[in-house]
Amino acid sequence: QVQLQESGPGLVKPSQTLSLTCTVSNGSITTNYYYWSWIRQPPGKGLEWMGAIDYRGSTYVSPSLKSRTAISRDTAKNQFTLRLRSMTPEDTAVYYCARKSGRELPMDYWGGGALVTVSD
Repeated sequence: QVQLQESGPGLVKPSQTLSLTCTVSNGSITTNYYYWSWIRQPPGKGLEWMGAIDYRGSTYVSPSLKSRTAISRDTAKNQFTLRLRSMTPEDTAVYYCARKSGRELPMDYWGGGALVTVSD
């Protein structure tokens, strides 16, 4: 079955840019009609969908994060990446990557999550 694994820094300073990568195994990120998403969960709060990149390379970003978020992919490495600029302590969260099999379908596979703390 497909596996997703997040990687990146566990600690980021305020104002810096976070870069997280999701490596996908046992499945291609270019396969029809998958969507590859980033979701985060701040401590004590619910899940927040941040954005996604689909099998064609088209990207979708939450309006609340659009000004400082970019999602890209490396098809040769079968990875997709989240970049979040101007980090603040409010961006402290567990960040997950996940897959869904169609735009209107729920997430069916998740990575284990990566805790990112924003602090001096």
